[in-house]
Amino acid sequence: MPSAFPPGDPAPSDGRLPGSALEGAATRPFGVYVHVPFCTVRCGYCDFNTYTATELGEGVTRATYAESAIAEIRRARTVLGDVDRRVDTIFFGGGTPTLLPPADLTAIIAAISGEFGLADDVEVTTEANPDSVTSWDLEALRAGGFNRLSFGMQSAVPHVLQTLDRTHDPLRVPAVVDWARQAGFEQVSLDLIYGTPGESLADWQVSIDAALACTPDHVSAYSLIVEEGTALARRVRRGEVPMTDDDDLADKYVAADDAFAAAGLGWYEVSNWSRDDASRCRHNLLYWQGADWWGVGPGSHSHVGGVRWWNVKHPAAYAERIGRGVSPAHARETLDEETRLVERVLLEIRIRDGLDIALLDDAGRAQLPDLVARGLVEPGPLGDALSDAASPDDAHLAGARLVLTRDGRLLADAIVRDLV
Repeated sequence: MPSAFPPGDPAPSDGRLPGSALEGAATRPFGVYVHVPFCTVRCGYCDFNTYTATELGEGVTRATYAESAIAEIRRARTVLGDVDRRVDTIFFGGGTPTLLPPADLTAIIAAISGEFGLADDVEVTTEANPDSVTSWDLEALRAGGFNRLSFGMQSAVPHVLQTLDRTHDPLRVPAVVDWARQAGFEQVSLDLIYGTPGESLADWQVSIDAALACTPDHVSAYSLIVEEGTALARRVRRGEVPMTDDDDLADKYVAADDAFAAAGLGWYEVSNWSRDDASRCRHNLLYWQGADWWGVGPGSHSHVGGVRWWNVKHPAAYAERIGRGVSPAHARETLDEETRLVERVLLEIRIRDGLDIALLDDAGRAQLPDLVARGLVEPGPLGDALSDAASPDDAHLAGARLVLTRDGRLLADAIVRDLV
């Protein structure tokens, strides 16, 4: 949940949406994201909308957070009207959601279920730091409806964790994964970060091996981005630690991809690998494929039918609006068709299922032969479409999809610029 948001247009105090946003809503997948903005320690690299107790100051408490979140869920039901919108996925992120008691987290799930109903195969995920849960916490979460866990492992190397300001003992990660299995969680994911200043390729390999030793169902591996305004950016600027290096990041991505593939984890998005299709994070796929979701909590973003909005950032401002019975939405924008198309290209090119070539305009299709020749996209799925890639007639492109090779994944952002 990034801390810098666009200005947008004013959002109505009752949160109502244009009628066009609700057209066909019942046919679209629907998810709920719940942002829990609390952290014990502010990590030096983090640019998310999170707060420690010291930063929150007087008047904001975790004890009433679930109550506020549930009030927003009830408002969501009112705004979305009577249309039958069973929830397909729920994702608790942060911050550290598991700093709230399990009873608060499961009460939020119960409120979502009560207002909307849950799909029979609903996916319910929470992020957790390894040092923020006990075995009985995980048992309570599983009993309360959670069926997927995402642990913020980040690294298995102490000096790397120290640079990231992560406080957990790396030896605790196998323990919490084991507790999760014992509690009945069938889907366990580990999050890793590579490219931390001072991290060698050997260090990264230690983290890869330690993660795979836990036999996760899913792994996310993200390159470290040094965000302006963070403590890490200030350290880089002062010369205390080196800036990340693109070649180093590429070498570490390749090492991870090789190791994950050898362990039976296949990529399905540029930074995500899963044991099988059932182990993919369906909530994230909902984002990447442009479906609908409601974001609960301070700073959360939502999207319904081409309308995107975001809540006020600070927990105190959020609680104040909820308490007054008005929408916590700060601003919103209605996406035009061109913007929605560009975002589809930007996101769908990153997933293993690929991008529908028919979405590209003539200029974008004209780039395809060169991308194939450079080994950046797989030629197989394109079939004979390349011979007529610049044709305005879409009939010959039916079913053809653009899928990145590994070299293409390393250059995904540049390829998007070529295509749009």
